Amino acid sequence: MAHSFLIEPGRWTLQGNWLAREVAPAPVKGKILVAWNRDHWFTMVTKLTFPGSELADQVLQHRGRVTSQERQYTFMMQHNLLGTVEGEGWIAPDSIVQRYWVLSDRQQRTGFETLYRLTADQYHLSSGVMAGYYLVSTMEAVLARHDHPV
Repeated sequence: MAHSFLIEPGRWTLQGNWLAREVAPAPVKGKILVAWNRDHWFTMVTKLTFPGSELADQVLQHRGRVTSQERQYTFMMQHNLLGTVEGEGWIAPDSIVQRYWVLSDRQQRTGFETLYRLTADQYHLSSGVMAGYYLVSTMEAVLARHDHPV
């Protein structure tokens, strides 16, 4: 079974939990839109909300390109809280793993994500953000395809 998230255009929902230092765990919900053009470039827009919490919404806008072998990709991201972010990802048989770093950041923030495929329409996400050597926040969530490729 090939990957459907990121590799195919589509609409996804996200639901899970957000954990941050010195903050009570909070539910997180999100929507993700993935689109592709003919030159192996993708765009992905994500909006995360935290119902019942004082945490600010997060908006992430990715633009990336998959290599010709279709196993690795690079991306740039604009994040409403982190600013400009650069990253890379690997597409493994059962998971998609990516890491990123915030550009021009005094806190030296970096992050990672693992998306493990459960079915063609569902993935489990585990992610974290670090500042220097310390874990700042993590997220665990399930992504579900809202509709089939657009």
